[in-house]
Amino acid sequence: MASVTHAEFGANTEGVEVAKAFADGVRGKTILVTGGNKNGLGFSAAHALASQSPKQIIITGRNVNRVQECIDAIKKDFPDIDYRILQVDLSSQESVRKAGEEVLSWQDVPKIDIVINSAGVMGIQERTLSKDGIELTFATNHIGHWLLSCLIMPKLIKAAETNPKGATRIVNVTSGSPFISGMRWSDMTFDKKNKDLPEVEQPVYKFFETWGYKDSDQVAYIPLDSYNRSKVANVLFGIGANKRLFDKYGILTLAVHPGVITTDLGRNFPEETLDAVKEMSKNGTFTYKSLGAGSSTAMVAALDPKLAVGVGETHNDSENWGSFMADCQITGKAKPQAVSSQEAEKLWDVSEKLVGQNFSW
Repeated sequence: MASVTHAEFGANTEGVEVAKAFADGVRGKTILVTGGNKNGLGFSAAHALASQSPKQIIITGRNVNRVQECIDAIKKDFPDIDYRILQVDLSSQESVRKAGEEVLSWQDVPKIDIVINSAGVMGIQERTLSKDGIELTFATNHIGHWLLSCLIMPKLIKAAETNPKGATRIVNVTSGSPFISGMRWSDMTFDKKNKDLPEVEQPVYKFFETWGYKDSDQVAYIPLDSYNRSKVANVLFGIGANKRLFDKYGILTLAVHPGVITTDLGRNFPEETLDAVKEMSKNGTFTYKSLGAGSSTAMVAALDPKLAVGVGETHNDSENWGSFMADCQITGKAKPQAVSSQEAEKLWDVSEKLVGQNFSW
């Protein structure tokens, strides 16, 4: 069973503090971070990592200008790092494939040691399908990251040839969604009313009431529900990846709940939803974290050597195949179906079908 080195790290630990604690795991490494937005967790993670002299940081985003702003801000503090922009729209498989080809073509980037999948969308108000016919939040938050990670896997495998087992990593930034949600297998495009789903797939209606959603059993699409399902997929992605990559190559994939941070992620929500969130904060449902503290759990997941010890040893249908973390520690609070190996295998199969490609390394 995996564990962590620093039991004292917690909700208020800053990302740079974690990066300093594991500086040897950063120095000289090539790291890819998705989500180049100065007001987002991708920026916070990249900034923390840049403090410990990596060889190169690749930052992705749809908008090249916003990624450049992100890099310029980090460069002011850490000018000696090699920064690179990778343009990609994670909601578009065509764009992801183009980005994957670009990364593989970079002769001066022979390997990638760490990937932090931090980009995401949330609160899309109307049910929307991507260009590929996939519900847009799921397409962006899961399929885009999963496909990009699979496409650039040869460079992670190359890194793993010389890194200690488990030091080459993929970190998926999820949310608190796995605490209250599972997948929606029977209706992934949100066509059916929630009350008509199998009971195990129905959302927790009381949870949505706290967010201001009424009669949520009578509708098919709730913006927050689509987000929850995509974030459960981030955890299951890690479990499926570890079964394929950890024993064979020593590549470890983990998922982290960063906490609640004021970023641009909630920009699509209407005022009444944001008011409900403010009320939850006032009554102690959650406490806001700083942007720096928002990246600390991802830093632990990316760098702590102890997390690679005991992975998959029991080969049971359990979290032993992939840790889910919150507040810099491993948490066992997720719903069973959100950390299930069987659910992870189902997701892997569905993902391959949705992109029309099977991956084996």
